[in-house]
Amino acid sequence: MLESRPDNMERITTEEQANEFIADQIEKMQAQIGDKKVLLALSGGVDSSVVAALLIKAVGHQLVCVHVNHGLLRKGEPEQVIDVFGKELGANLVYVDATDRFLDKLAGVTDPEQKRKIIGGEFIEVFAEEARKLDGIEFLAQGTIWPDILESDAGIKAHHNAGGLPEDMNFELVEPVRILFKDEVRVVGKALGLPDNMVYRQPFPGPGLGVRCPGAITRDRLEAVRESDAILREEFEKNGLAGKVWQYFTVVPDFKSTGVKDGKRTFDWPCIIRAINTTDVMEVTVEHLSNELIDHLVNRIITEVPGINRVLFDYTPKPPATVEYE
Repeated sequence: MLESRPDNMERITTEEQANEFIADQIEKMQAQIGDKKVLLALSGGVDSSVVAALLIKAVGHQLVCVHVNHGLLRKGEPEQVIDVFGKELGANLVYVDATDRFLDKLAGVTDPEQKRKIIGGEFIEVFAEEARKLDGIEFLAQGTIWPDILESDAGIKAHHNAGGLPEDMNFELVEPVRILFKDEVRVVGKALGLPDNMVYRQPFPGPGLGVRCPGAITRDRLEAVRESDAILREEFEKNGLAGKVWQYFTVVPDFKSTGVKDGKRTFDWPCIIRAINTTDVMEVTVEHLSNELIDHLVNRIITEVPGINRVLFDYTPKPPATVEYE
């Protein structure tokens, strides 16, 4: 029987509470897993990263982490997963660069829902292929958290991780953070010694930059999204906005306009900046940046990112606009 959050459970807000939770979960996971092996899809997001760190403490090399790079991650993210888990924590880490495989499947696909299905389906395929190469795996670890359970029970969305794997992979689940809210997962991650930019990482969609490259994804336009996003994140960090703004990102849509660069006509893409705040994601407000910062961002993006000749700022709240463009 999987654990449920007790009605009287205090919210974890301190390092002391986090350490108590960590000790309790390590004991429970050791009892559950014994001397068997456990598999984890490690995305680099806070939930899967905290689960990985907990399991490394509990069962060490009995954990096999699989990090699938689908080519739609932000700049530096695959490298950070390898550095933190492979080098610093000494995890048993399998890194799969499936960039070409994903982008070839996505070539020419314009429908947002079809893109999501291809990305999700291909991820399961790659993960299953890697799992079949391993012997003695009996457990599957997941970064399920308490809001996932509540939304699943309420019929709002399907349980975010369970299911989808082929029938021959009948693993027993290990879900050490399933009774925690997101803010508690972050406190636990901090107590485990994970880096701040992993623990406090802003929300990132499962299909990654694929939803920020509207229309058919091309490698050059995807690279423009990745590079402009990296500039935006760097400038928000420098200006003290990284922890203040809930989510901020760039979008490079699939249309071009005329411009002038170095005295010559250009025909390039626009880059759209979106910076937003919310408490429940049902309603979203826009973060208004200073004119100086906007001017600086415009200058950096049009100067440093090939293929961009305009920078736009999205001032639309939700409703009527959604958080992402696809």
